[in-house]
Amino acid sequence: MVQAQADRSADSLPLLDLDRPIRLNFAGDWEKDFNRSDRWEDELSRLLTIRQERAAQQRSGVTVRNLPRASLGNLNLNSLGGRGTSIVNLARLAEYVSRQTTLRIKQDRNEVSIERRGEASLICTVDHGLRETFSSEHGKEYCGWDGQQLVFIINLPDQLQISHRFDVAAAGDKLRLVTSISHKGSAPFNLIQAFNRYDAGADNLNCVLTVTRGRVCSQATPLADE
Repeated sequence: MVQAQADRSADSLPLLDLDRPIRLNFAGDWEKDFNRSDRWEDELSRLLTIRQERAAQQRSGVTVRNLPRASLGNLNLNSLGGRGTSIVNLARLAEYVSRQTTLRIKQDRNEVSIERRGEASLICTVDHGLRETFSSEHGKEYCGWDGQQLVFIINLPDQLQISHRFDVAAAGDKLRLVTSISHKGSAPFNLIQAFNRYDAGADNLNCVLTVTRGRVCSQATPLADE
């Protein structure tokens, strides 16, 4: 009797498909770790220094190796193209789209939903392949998986492209987000953000994450009864 029940339970379990690996768990509340995250000003300064060094090498006749292209499957994220906007403007845009200090991620067997304060949620299925998730005259959004990394690509007018690449640690306690922005096929400006899992706490707390003091919470004031 017990053996028969065990056999039925085993038969009801899904088969493991090695070509479709189990997704890591992104679900939870995440807060930015400023100590491990890039500062856009520092990253911009680093890139400008590299550009100056490359220009000096070219003037002196030294062959400069091109940077590797970033890609997702067959889609090239920084394909060759015309001259785009300045690296300074890309850096400022990267800082703006990366301004969230907390994320809430929900995940089930079918999809992953990333909630960002003041922005539309990023939603993707757990299936393989790159798929279009949104399309309008204002742009298109795609999502897909690169191994265990979850990638979102937003194509905006005038060949402006924004990509978000999420990667969670195997232990499930740390999250990394790489935001890349390019214009007209330019080399992307990349900004890395690190997040730690945290307990969002009760709904009656208002919390703000600051650079100097970390997470500061205060008791929410209930609305007065009319």
